[in-house]
Amino acid sequence: MANVNRKMETALFDIPSSTTSFTRFVQDRLDRQPPKTFAFNENGDLKKISAVLFLLGPGTDGKPVLILNKRSRLVRQPGDLCCPGGGVQPVLDNLLARWLRLPAPPLSRWPKGFWWRRYREKDWIKLALLLAAALREGFEEMRLNPLGVRFLGPMAAQRLVMFRRTIYPLVGWVPRQRLFFPNWEVEKIVHIPLASLFESGNYACCRISLQDTMTGGPDIPYGDMPCFVHRKNGHKELLWGATYRLAQRFLNTVFGYRPPAVGSLPVVPMRLDDRYLGRPDER
Repeated sequence: MANVNRKMETALFDIPSSTTSFTRFVQDRLDRQPPKTFAFNENGDLKKISAVLFLLGPGTDGKPVLILNKRSRLVRQPGDLCCPGGGVQPVLDNLLARWLRLPAPPLSRWPKGFWWRRYREKDWIKLALLLAAALREGFEEMRLNPLGVRFLGPMAAQRLVMFRRTIYPLVGWVPRQRLFFPNWEVEKIVHIPLASLFESGNYACCRISLQDTMTGGPDIPYGDMPCFVHRKNGHKELLWGATYRLAQRFLNTVFGYRPPAVGSLPVVPMRLDDRYLGRPDER
């Protein structure tokens, strides 16, 4: 496994020497494993789906980074790292989806767009709706410029474990925007070098417990989950849960990389309380 991981890391450093070669590489690998379908009715109930951007861009050294939001204390799941995105607003996002299918916006510039329009017309319409929702949420949450995003392709949907919701991830590349302006939902923007996701020493096992607020007794064990530890300037952030799984799906699809087995990882305790699972006051 160590030899495989070193090969993957070497390959990663070879690709980003050219932004064009990196994005083409990602597009090609995503195209080899496209979602079989989008299992929702765009004219029906969209309340239980979310569209998110698995957002990549060049870091200060020119190497690719994963761009994530850290959720603020004013929303559910505070402190979690997440991809920009959220729920679909049917009326508004359907209007934006029509705009996305015009010549200039990100979806029409996608090289596989013509093929999807011709051979997967129904999924093409759904894809436009999902991308519209993700770009709108990205603008609201962090002032992401929707015209500055290059769409690289969709990944398979993922069902959340703790919440009854399905996430549809869309991979995007933002080549020029460096400054983002978080709204009240976002504490800060976190940039994780893609190369660090290939380093086994950055992985850990989150040992999760739930705070017992009903009886005041000891915390309730919930389970162990793999996580990634991002360290910068003496601070660390934990990438776990749904966003961790999205990152691993991307790494496996594009680079064939698999993280170390969770049983071999150091343990990091994590305590979740009612604020995490409930709905704090929001604006």
